[in-house]
Amino acid sequence: MNQIVCLADHPWSPVPARIPQLLARLRDAQILYFEPAGRACPARQNSARRVRPNILAYTLPCPSGSDDIYSLRRRLARRKTADFIHSKLRLHGFRDPVLWVTHPRQAIFLDLLAYRGLVYDCAAFHPSSMGEQEGALAQAADVIFAASPGLMDRLSPCNSNIALIPNGVNYTMFCRTDLEVPPVLAGIGGPVLGRLGEITPELNLAPAEHTAKEHPEWTLVLAGKAEGNPRLASLRQLPNVLLTGPVPMTDLPDYLGRFDVCLHLLKAGDEDTDVIPSRIYEYLSTGKPIVSMLCEDQVEIFPDVIYGAHTPQEFSLLCARALTEHPEWVSKRRRGYGQAAAWTARAAEVIHILESIGLY
Repeated sequence: MNQIVCLADHPWSPVPARIPQLLARLRDAQILYFEPAGRACPARQNSARRVRPNILAYTLPCPSGSDDIYSLRRRLARRKTADFIHSKLRLHGFRDPVLWVTHPRQAIFLDLLAYRGLVYDCAAFHPSSMGEQEGALAQAADVIFAASPGLMDRLSPCNSNIALIPNGVNYTMFCRTDLEVPPVLAGIGGPVLGRLGEITPELNLAPAEHTAKEHPEWTLVLAGKAEGNPRLASLRQLPNVLLTGPVPMTDLPDYLGRFDVCLHLLKAGDEDTDVIPSRIYEYLSTGKPIVSMLCEDQVEIFPDVIYGAHTPQEFSLLCARALTEHPEWVSKRRRGYGQAAAWTARAAEVIHILESIGLY
C-alpha cells in the first residue's frame, strides 16, 4: 500500500479545497494529513480524525510566537513538530513515505523527516520574501504540481520536472439539474444574477453595486459570508441586492440553479496571479452564462464561454448581453470545460505522473 504524508497549509475542512480534493481520490494510499496549528493549542492535537476511509488528519503542535526562523524558540518548535510527526508515523507503521508539501515554510522540515520522494504542490504565488525557502523546496522536489502556467514559469529555473495541475471541480455535484430553489430565493421574479463565495474586505464590489443601481429590475444575489467590506453598507441599502450570509456546501448547486447569470469579481492581489479559482469551474459545470471582471492586461480565461469585463460599466453591459444568450448557445461547451476539470480527472493525472516516477 502506498503511504503519503501531507504537510498541509490549511486545516481539513467540510468544504474541501484543492489538496483534500486530490488526496481523497488517491484511494490506493494510506495518507496522514497534518494540518497547521491554530492560535490556540487544540485539545484534539494527539487524536486522529478519520476524514476519509484512507486518510487520518492530525493537528500539528502550536507554532512558536517568534517570526525569526533562526531564533532558538523557532528551532525548538520546529524540532517539536518534527518529533510529533515522527511519533505518528511510527504509530501507524509508516516507513519512508512520499512527502507531499504545500507551502515554502515547510522547507524547514526537509532535513528532519525521512521520506522516499518529495512532491511540492504549488497552488499560489507566495511572497518574494519566501523565495529562498521556495527555491530550496522546488530544487529538492521529485515533482512539482503547479496550478497555473505562471507558477510553472516561476518555478522552472529550480526544477524541470513540473506538471500543470490546475484547480478543479466536483463536476457531478455542479452539473446536476434536479435542483430545488432555496427558500431565501423563492418568490424572486425577474432575472437573478449571482455570485457564490465569501465577501472579504479585499473584494471589489464596485461592479456589482454599479450593475444593481443601473438595473433595478434585476436581483443580485451575493451568497456567502460577508464582513468587513467597505461597500457592504451601501449594497444593503439597495432593494434589489440580496446578501444571504453563509451557504452550506451542499446547497451551492441549488443557488446556482436559480441564477440566470453567474458573476465573478476580483479582489486585491488578483492582478498578480493566473491561478483559476475552483469557483470558475463550478460555474462552467452548470452551463450558465458567466460574467467575470478582468485585471488590466489580464489574459482572458475561457474567452469563448466567459464574458470578460474591465470596468463596472462594461460589467453591467455584458450582464445584459448574457441575459439575452440563447440557452443552448455555448452551454454544452461550458459543461465540457467543467467536466474536463473534474477532480477525478485531475487526480488521475497526478496518479499517472507519480506512477511514472516510481512514487505510486
